[in-house]
Amino acid sequence: MSKIAFVFPGQGAQYVGMGKELYENNETARKAFDELFSKLDFDLKTVMFEGPEEALKETRNTQPAIVSMSLILTKMLEEKGIKPDFVAGHSVGEYAAFGAAGYLSTDDAVKFTAARGEFMNEVSQKVNGGMAAIIGLPADKIVEVLKGVDGVVEAVNFNEPKQTVIAGEKDAIERACAALKEAGARRALPLAVSGPFHSSLMKEAGEKLKVEAEKYNFKMTDVKLIANTTGEILKNTDEIKAEIYAQSFGPVKWVDTVKKMKEEGVTTIYEIGPGKVLSGLIKKIDKEFEIKNIEKLEDLQNIM
Repeated sequence: MSKIAFVFPGQGAQYVGMGKELYENNETARKAFDELFSKLDFDLKTVMFEGPEEALKETRNTQPAIVSMSLILTKMLEEKGIKPDFVAGHSVGEYAAFGAAGYLSTDDAVKFTAARGEFMNEVSQKVNGGMAAIIGLPADKIVEVLKGVDGVVEAVNFNEPKQTVIAGEKDAIERACAALKEAGARRALPLAVSGPFHSSLMKEAGEKLKVEAEKYNFKMTDVKLIANTTGEILKNTDEIKAEIYAQSFGPVKWVDTVKKMKEEGVTTIYEIGPGKVLSGLIKKIDKEFEIKNIEKLEDLQNIM
């Protein structure tokens, strides 16, 4: 029997006004948003709906904004009788996946995400780091080339067969981009991000998240979550906590995650949240999936 997966985008998918249409035109969404906003100790509503863009781009705001919108859309989709067999999220999208799978309550998933954003913000301000997207070179070749680059620079997001993101010290990123172009990369594009996310430079954030995770009541459900760092299914709450720790300074193995869905019999994938970034990546990994985007009320209304 064919199976359904819900997937959730990460940082970079945000935009000013995200979720506003849902909030203003749907009673269920408005109540759900208001409940989430009331549990936070900062004004996420204004930042999400009105901006400014610079404020929304701050990691501590971006992360809970994306997860809030994703989880409210998930709730609305499930009210139409569509439920997932599998979930996965890209980077902070994994926190939306924890909520969608029922491993955490929606309130706790957003609250925990807000803490993650805060920790990431603090640590990224201490380290002079960045990220760059490498296009047109196989991931194993990128990993090989980086071994010869001075400084801290690592392959961190394995997004699709010909796109891998690297992260590390800013000067090491520059050297790596030059070396990778020389090795045959079509493009090496520095990304407009505030830190070297998923690299070993972020380990301090992982230590803080390990402590924070103990404040939450995780539970397993029938929904299976495929983890970023391994591309494997999490089996118990200890594995969830280990993933939370490792994921903050470890890789996002998106190619392996999508391949695992295929292996497990998934045929339909819903990308839930702002943008269509993951849909584009999934099509480049495997064209056979049926992919549906859930971002606006119209998308929900068009679901049969």
